[in-house]
Amino acid sequence: MSVGRVEGTMGDEGLVDAQDGQLQLVPVHQLQAQRTQARCEYRTDGDDPQFELRASSAAALPAPGWYLLTMRFGLDEGAIVAPCLYPDYGGGYSEALRIALAEPSAKGRSDTVVLIGSPLRGLRFDPTESTARFSLDRFRLRRISRPRAVWEMLRGIQRATRALLWEDAIAAGIAFARDAVRGQLMAGGKTLLQRYRRSLRQGANSYQHWMARFERREDRPREPAAPPPQAPLISIVLPVRDPPLAWLRRCIDSVIGQSYPYWQLCIADDVSHSGAVKRALREYAARDSRIQVHFRENHGHICEASNSAIELACGDYLGFLDHDDELGEEALAEMARAIQEHPEAQLLYSDEDKIDESGRRTEPNFKPAWNPDLLRSQNYICHFTVIRTELVRALGGLRPGYEGAQDHDLLLRCAERLQEHQIVHIPRVLYHWRISSHSTAQSGGNKSYALEAGRRAIEDHLGRTGVLARVEITPHGYYRTVRELSNRPLVSLIVPTRDRANLLRTCLDSVLVRTAYRPFEVLVMDNGSSEPEALAYLDELRRHEQVRVIARPGPFNFSAIINDGVRNAAGSVLCLLNNDTEVIAPDWLDEMVSHAIRKEVGAVGGMLYYPGDTIQHAGVILGVGGVAGHAHGHLRRGSNGYLGRAGVAHNMAAVTGACLAIRREVFEEVGGMDESLAVAFNDVDLCLRVSARGYRNVWTPFAELYHHESASRGAENTVEKRERFRIEAQTMLHRWGETLLNDPAYNPNLSLDSVHFELAFPPRSLASRVAVGKCWTQSR
Repeated sequence: MSVGRVEGTMGDEGLVDAQDGQLQLVPVHQLQAQRTQARCEYRTDGDDPQFELRASSAAALPAPGWYLLTMRFGLDEGAIVAPCLYPDYGGGYSEALRIALAEPSAKGRSDTVVLIGSPLRGLRFDPTESTARFSLDRFRLRRISRPRAVWEMLRGIQRATRALLWEDAIAAGIAFARDAVRGQLMAGGKTLLQRYRRSLRQGANSYQHWMARFERREDRPREPAAPPPQAPLISIVLPVRDPPLAWLRRCIDSVIGQSYPYWQLCIADDVSHSGAVKRALREYAARDSRIQVHFRENHGHICEASNSAIELACGDYLGFLDHDDELGEEALAEMARAIQEHPEAQLLYSDEDKIDESGRRTEPNFKPAWNPDLLRSQNYICHFTVIRTELVRALGGLRPGYEGAQDHDLLLRCAERLQEHQIVHIPRVLYHWRISSHSTAQSGGNKSYALEAGRRAIEDHLGRTGVLARVEITPHGYYRTVRELSNRPLVSLIVPTRDRANLLRTCLDSVLVRTAYRPFEVLVMDNGSSEPEALAYLDELRRHEQVRVIARPGPFNFSAIINDGVRNAAGSVLCLLNNDTEVIAPDWLDEMVSHAIRKEVGAVGGMLYYPGDTIQHAGVILGVGGVAGHAHGHLRRGSNGYLGRAGVAHNMAAVTGACLAIRREVFEEVGGMDESLAVAFNDVDLCLRVSARGYRNVWTPFAELYHHESASRGAENTVEKRERFRIEAQTMLHRWGETLLNDPAYNPNLSLDSVHFELAFPPRSLASRVAVGKCWTQSR
């Protein structure tokens, strides 16, 4: 057995508790050690390698207390994923006592605060859950003070969340300080430790763990030399202009290394100054006949260079690649498989992530299936995109003048000519976008001109499709479409209520005073109010010309009350509104109506906040918690959300009935609300039935209200209420089944245990996804 001696020096520096002693790292499971003159190298024999930390004669295992564990890995192959410690306090090693450690940075360093809670009988170190060949150049366990532990945990939260302004770390620090002031130092420390450990699990580096577990390459046989029937030839379009040579080589090598061999690489050099770049391109072309290079004589920027590359293309489909990015090894194989599964496919796109200068992959972008309103808000499709060659040529290729947003412009023009079933999403990471100081992958602000080009591209698209609107750039660098309301239909606001006059007064005062939209009427559906204050306020409302109070006695049934309200309403647009909401922005109803009157749109939902200015509703995600949950819950007002989606209008499977606009004709077409769902999920059921009829539901952040959630009804805190909720949840599960697990506005690589777009362990179905008549299906 080979033993690696690891630094654990003690004494004057306060490290552990012995004088000049050393701990020994002894490989005990699935590890082979090989010592060289410079270092001891380890190779894993499986996905559960283990060391034991053993005390030498001059040392002892760490005593209870706070420690800072500093490690430095040298990685030759594989990945260091989910390193952890297992303390043995006398009951053996247990998953319940597992201490997660920070995954190493790009330079191999890991720093973790460790709390040893009791005297140790043993201590085990598991370096990774992936196959790897590595050295452990440093393993230093140093005892630290409690204030130092607090500081290091706050730093660790910041590193894991990568928040430039330290928002999460500051919030954790404030919470700890508040507990300390209250004399609850132990409780505050425990809470901070929990937040710290959670940040280690949920930070950006958890993607390394996810990749190691779920992205292992399948051992597929290589395709035969001659193409099988129906195997499409995919031409990769690669415009080149003086990229760093190393990245260009990695880019081209990623094409050459594809498992799918039926490709053509069409390179157009846009008058690069670098002789080394030109020599490399000639070298590659000479090496592989599938590579064609055109050297342009005049600098034409990315659009004209791409068009020059397109002229070389012989393939049925075009794939678009930037000169410093990389394709995943299975990218073309996955595209070819999806094309064969969907023979009418004209436009296909995949998920993507980012890759840094060292080759480390981070920040996965797990996208929704076809989402036209999101594409008008941001270029969510981006990479990797494959488009039918004849379609791109029919559109005239990329348009000069839209540099920086040329791909967004092309996608919008393609979408105008396609039916929805011709657009396919492959929920797999097939593209790696290079992070550099000059790329939009690092910061969109580096190419601010691209934002303006994107704004013009969307305005052009709206003009071509007959939409009267202007496009604004949002504070987060996305887009808002402000549609003109030349036709202003009467809107009927339907507000169920019972007692709680203070809530209803706040709601209606805000509606009547702050709402800019006209014309509208308010139908207050009184569900048996009995409190004198409520009855007096209802009498006062009856004298208001815009308000009608309609008695609707009996047990509370939200669906029945709404249906009755619709029968009494005069408006062609209906707006369901809870009595515990409060209007914030005057244009809230203009925004919702502007979407509701679109012929392709069904239900429209707005942004709802808790009174403390955190998000209560930003659309509904199917399957979360079993049936459905609200996206981005409890994020601060103004937050960007997952890849900008908390700040832009886009299509969602469902929206909450607390503030929901819909055309009367659509509401009646689907038969109104289901009265068997008296309280829970009736809004989700309505939205799903609307979607099944071919309409798209829209959520917009630009209609803002406060929501004092269920304040008028109270919590689900009785046996009767809990049983009713259980029955209604079972009704939804029985009625909608697999639909709840395949939300088209969500991604199967994202978790159904969270509303914050966290990674799924494991992912659900990774089948290609296509819309057929706006009803979503999957293949494979």
